Amino acid sequence: MRAAVREVDAPRDPRGEVHRLRAQIERVQGRSMEVPPLPTHPAFASLLPGGGLRPGAAYSIASSSSLLLALLSQPSQTGSWCGVVGMPELGAEAAEHAGVDLERLVMIPEPGPRWLAVASTVAEVLSVVAVRPSSRATDKDISRLAARLRDRGAVLLVQGPWPQVEASLELSEPRWSGLGQGHGYVSAREVTVTARSRRWPTTRRQRMLLPGADGQVIALQPGLRPHETIAPIRAVG
Repeated sequence: MRAAVREVDAPRDPRGEVHRLRAQIERVQGRSMEVPPLPTHPAFASLLPGGGLRPGAAYSIASSSSLLLALLSQPSQTGSWCGVVGMPELGAEAAEHAGVDLERLVMIPEPGPRWLAVASTVAEVLSVVAVRPSSRATDKDISRLAARLRDRGAVLLVQGPWPQVEASLELSEPRWSGLGQGHGYVSAREVTVTARSRRWPTTRRQRMLLPGADGQVIALQPGLRPHETIAPIRAVG
């Protein structure tokens, strides 16, 4: 008995074969590979693969309200709806001061134990969803949410560790400015943002004001520091 063998002619145009394979992958993944990343502040361009937030991807970020709002500001200003789940301390005034368009911001401060189901639901209609997990998620639930993100082209920002992320952002070496010798007001915070991604062989770092005196993000050139900077306070034994 002869086995049936399907014969496929070699493509004459390699570009046509690439487009065919890409379309086939898109059908399997449920998303388009040509969708451009959502824009972010220029200070984060070198820290994110592709220079922005890739639709369908998840990102692990430090538990910093300033960092989160800085990542949400540009997408909201350019027309993307954003959601924040499980962060009751995050206020609308702080979001507006950081440049987030409040008309495109949905806040769910107390999702309860079903926080992951809430995040998955809002990912159906919102472009960017930020969440702080209140409990551990199962591998099955994480895989289901990842499929939802790919299908809808939504971006997930998770405060804390998360598997299979596009990139992770951490903060270190904070320095405050604006204070004199025991008097004055804090006007800005200088930090180092460290980015790790499976797409890069090494980590990347950017020194920036997060936030600056006006609430906005300012990337700092190497060797330059804002005026009146003080070192972090250290405990005395």
